[in-house]
Amino acid sequence: MTPRMHRSHRVAGALVGSAVGDALGAPFEFGPAGQFSARFPQPARGVHTEMCGGGSLGWQPGEFTDDTQMALLVAASLVERGGLDEADLFDRFRRWAAADPPGVGVQTRAVLGSGLPWDTAAAEHFRRTGRAAGNGSLMRTTPAAIRFSRDGCHATMDAARRISALTHGDPSAGEGCAVFHELVRVALDGGDPLAAIPAALDAVADEHRDRWATVLASDWTPEQATESNGAVWPTLGQAVWALRQGSSVAEVLRLVVDLGGDTDTVAAVAGGLAGAVHGMGGIPMRWSSVLHGKVPGHGDEVWRLADLQQLAATLDGGVQQSYDPGVIPRIGPREVLPGIWAGNLDGARYSDEDFAVISLCRLGEPFPHRTHRMAYIADNDHNADLDDMLADVLDDMAALHAEGHRLLVHCHGGASRTGLVLRAWLVREEGMSVEAATRHVAERWPHLGLWNDSFTAALHRVHALSATGRGGRRAPA
Repeated sequence: MTPRMHRSHRVAGALVGSAVGDALGAPFEFGPAGQFSARFPQPARGVHTEMCGGGSLGWQPGEFTDDTQMALLVAASLVERGGLDEADLFDRFRRWAAADPPGVGVQTRAVLGSGLPWDTAAAEHFRRTGRAAGNGSLMRTTPAAIRFSRDGCHATMDAARRISALTHGDPSAGEGCAVFHELVRVALDGGDPLAAIPAALDAVADEHRDRWATVLASDWTPEQATESNGAVWPTLGQAVWALRQGSSVAEVLRLVVDLGGDTDTVAAVAGGLAGAVHGMGGIPMRWSSVLHGKVPGHGDEVWRLADLQQLAATLDGGVQQSYDPGVIPRIGPREVLPGIWAGNLDGARYSDEDFAVISLCRLGEPFPHRTHRMAYIADNDHNADLDDMLADVLDDMAALHAEGHRLLVHCHGGASRTGLVLRAWLVREEGMSVEAATRHVAERWPHLGLWNDSFTAALHRVHALSATGRGGRRAPA
């Protein structure tokens, strides 16, 4: 029986998924439809991936934009103030905007630069211009959706409206954020957010319900949008459409980025939803591993994957984990299979930097290696998505191996998770049985750990897929 996905996996998936979508879509912002698939017709798993950077603003590969920057400000205020403090959050927004970050929307910049107080600035902008239904409040609301998800439908939707109103005076934008909050709440509880749409719409203000019901209908498609996806309605509509169409985080994000237009924001919204549904382990490690960015006006800290995972746990009231175990005795690296080395944490951390490192334990800081992938595999029985995570690791390894890189696989102790991947490689790529692969690795890597029964079961599933030709096994030479 497949275990139920732990809530912490969904919480991390929501926050990281939103940031990944933002960074993935940024280079394609305001480009034409189909640009992403034209450039990447197949998954790019070698050294150069779809996290390509560039675009009109010259983003680095994996660098998140103003969408995630504002989301981190929302998160920081909620955590440090113990809840929603609109005045504090608006002040954080203003300090950020004063630092002139790239890519800020015209509406958001105008409100934050108006000099008016937090409780009148957005409303006055809306009264004066009549335009305030952009997607700038929806793009940043995933942290608040996590924070208020445990408080029930009414509380989370109310918080969404209040946070949106700080910069977006049109109540329709707030209603979109409220619906998003409720869908995330349902997903984090393990429910189906698509099935929750009718109930969420019932909680939308009467005067806005029909318009939101249109773009969230099961038969709505992006071609039916009456505005560009810089507006809030098609942004959420496209994200939900992609969630209906895609069976994985990668598919959902490919669909929305391929729509063109405001790609970073639509992908940030879709990534938050898809991450809550599929969990942290469903996010391709080649994307999440390179995620990074700063928040202008709020110090020089560089936010990376482990920081976002820790922040997600904090927002959800979870147990804090230390990702830095200090210095431990080094094991390896040792070549165990042709072109594939093994080690423990410090054996890998201090290895030659020309290794392509595959980390199977969570890290505080990435290594200095040019190619470094970090997987989300726990050494327990709670990996509900273990098969997908293992396939993601093996697929990346195969691509890097084919490019001629030396691979270094490690976990904290170099035993159980490291042994899982080494054995899975032999099962899938060399056609060995699980028992033969285990003997083969044990003879060459004495640190192999065999205590995790769920890992052994996963290996048998890899073998079954390989036997049917669906597991990625290479054809005989």
